[in-house]
Order: sequence, then C-alpha cells, then structure tokens
Amino acid sequence: MDTEGASNNERLLAAARSDNENMLLEVFDEGGFDINFQDGLGNTALHYAASNGFLDIMEHILEYEGCDVDPQNRIEKATPLHLAVRLEDPEDREAIVASLLDAGADTKIKDKNGELALSFVPPDDTATLQLFKKATAQSSISRDDIANDDDDDEEGSGSGSDDE
Repeated sequence: MDTEGASNNERLLAAARSDNENMLLEVFDEGGFDINFQDGLGNTALHYAASNGFLDIMEHILEYEGCDVDPQNRIEKATPLHLAVRLEDPEDREAIVASLLDAGADTKIKDKNGELALSFVPPDDTATLQLFKKATAQSSISRDDIANDDDDDEEGSGSGSDDE
C-alpha cells in the first residue's frame, strides 16, 4: 500500500476535484480522513463536487456519516450550495442543488457579501428556483409540528411516505 505522498484527506479532495469515483471509494475504504477536511482555501470535497457538477461524487460524500452540508470556504464564505447555483448547465445545476437541499443544506446562510445562494440562481431557471421555494417552505414548518411516528406496522396512517 502506498502511504508515501498524498494523505487520504488530500486524495479525498483530489477525487472530488477530478470526478474520480474509484479514488473516492478507495479513500472511504481505507479510512484515516476527515470528510469535512478543508484545503488552504477552506474548500471541502463537497465544495469541489458541487462546484463542478459531479453528482455521483457529491452523493457519496453526502451519504458519508458526519458530512457537514454547509461548510463555508475562507475567501468567499461560500457554501457548496452557493457554488452549485453558479453551474452553467441548468440540468446539472438543478440536480446538484436538489441533492444538497435534500441533504438539508441551509438556504439562509450568507456569503461574505451578504448574498444568499438563491440570489445567484439565474432568473429564468424556474426549476431551481422552485427547489429553493420548496426548501424554504419545508424549513418554515416547525419540526415540532411533524408527528414522529416510527411505527410502520399500521396501515392507513396517511403519512404518504410510501417507499419509492
């Protein structure tokens, strides 16, 4: 095993920057890394995956236990969500934003200029704007208002949480 050279934290970032799923999974298997490791600019693997539109890489990172979905980098104080909304391709942008919001990304975090991620969404990107609208509505519902019913045996509970 090659332990010389790059640390697993560095390999994690390299995998996220280069869309290298095999390297990412190797790092996950080997362990000895911090999923929230920040480089000199304060970017995490999640920042790189989100800013490049690497959905598969990002999904792996988000599924990793302890992953912080809202780390802010040093220069811009941008979260991965701030970077995702700047993707050129509308389909990539929508997919990455949807994944981050599903993982619980906070839409209320402001960058160093006081801008919310939402303010970077192109006005004609109705699909991504709709995702933000839905996330904002969901976050305004108090968790106390949601019944926590772990009893899946009962039929007809009306929860609407059928397996997809």
